[in-house]
Amino acid sequence: MTYINRRRFLQSSSAMGFAAGAGLLATMGHSSAFAADTSGYKALVCVFFKGGLDSMDLILPTDVASHEALAAIRPGLFGAYGVGSGSSSRDRENILKINPSNSSEFEGREFGFAPEMSELHALFEAGNAAIIGNVGPLIEPTTRSAMDNLSAQIPDRLFSHNDQQSTWMSFGTEGTQNGWGGRFIEAALKQDATSNPTFSAISTAGSDVLLSGEGVKQFSAPSNPESADILRQKWRLGSGRNSEAARAALRDHLASVGVTSQNLYGQDLISVNSRAIENVETYKAALDGGMALATEFPASGLGTQLKTVANTIAVRGALNVRRQIFFVSIGGFDTHDNQRNSMPALQAQISTSIAAFQSAMIELGLSDSVTLFTGSDFGRTAIDNGDGTDHGWGAHHIVVGGAVQGKKIYGALPEYDLGAESYTASRGRLIPSVSVDQYAATLGGWFGLENAELSNVLPNLSNFSQKDLGFFENGSA
Repeated sequence: MTYINRRRFLQSSSAMGFAAGAGLLATMGHSSAFAADTSGYKALVCVFFKGGLDSMDLILPTDVASHEALAAIRPGLFGAYGVGSGSSSRDRENILKINPSNSSEFEGREFGFAPEMSELHALFEAGNAAIIGNVGPLIEPTTRSAMDNLSAQIPDRLFSHNDQQSTWMSFGTEGTQNGWGGRFIEAALKQDATSNPTFSAISTAGSDVLLSGEGVKQFSAPSNPESADILRQKWRLGSGRNSEAARAALRDHLASVGVTSQNLYGQDLISVNSRAIENVETYKAALDGGMALATEFPASGLGTQLKTVANTIAVRGALNVRRQIFFVSIGGFDTHDNQRNSMPALQAQISTSIAAFQSAMIELGLSDSVTLFTGSDFGRTAIDNGDGTDHGWGAHHIVVGGAVQGKKIYGALPEYDLGAESYTASRGRLIPSVSVDQYAATLGGWFGLENAELSNVLPNLSNFSQKDLGFFENGSA
């Protein structure tokens, strides 16, 4: 017999097509045990690359020695790109070279973005973006030697898509119920009990564990709010499409008005239905009353999601929120083959969408208050498999925003030496040098959480001497 508990029932019931997170923090009062700083407004926006981002095809070498070293371990992929033709996007002279402020730390090694990422390159050069090198799930600092002699504690089920997506978001494999984003919001809301919990954790990409918590439920924001407002979809009413009475009856039906139950599950479902309708109506009303943004977004999947996030941030006052975390995602990164044809288009979508979002934050006067960061299942192998790459571990990531100490590389961009301690013994998988705990702690500290709160949320943080990676103005180096 399948085991079902009340919590699991509530989670599944929120998956209805029009339903949105109802927020379960109404009973949570202020607690002096939490000391998150919730003054002003701040938001974190996670852009998650599903499938496993090949960050070695994102941050590329531009010095001769490094470019030749990467070409030597990726002959098939470089061949597929036509490197050496003079017109290839991966030819060294066509890569968009960056000039990080800490370039001296790399002893002559130089880097750049693929030419499809000109907008992101411009953000980096302007100081509004930073690169965080070789990030991934870790339990403790790990090297190849420690793995070879079996003395290293490593995360479970490495290289598995679903498990590593979950591990990135929750520090546990698939089935883990609470994510660090949701727990960040919980800490903030315990300090600021007047904020509306319903619109504090928002996803434009369905339900993922990052924004889940014991007392917070994510709101699913549709890219087209009209699609969620089914009360305005006249075709649903048939011959009564123009009848306000019919529309009112439909609303009462969806909100379970007048429905009672002696069963706990039934009571929960009635409550969820009622709140879902109210939340969608509140969200739609806030957007309808907001000012239209002048910033133009690309009509891509990621561009549309980030436009939804920007529009939601623009009506933060009407939604009564001072801390928000958003989750958006883009797929297509499981590039076992045909990477040359899929990766450039994905990179262009990332670059144009993130640049538009940053422009929108500047338009709103919130560039210093909103930070966008990227994540992914894992990186990919340094060794190619012909015209693609396989599942890896560590990957390079990007943070963007006015508060970011930009034009700098944090963490490590290891040399392309597969015999080095930075790589696993097989397939040239990068062993992360920056843990997700450290990455999240730096974001969480800027978001307003205190050290004790961060340690409570991030289970492995105490195993790393450097807790703050320093990519914010007030961060430590």
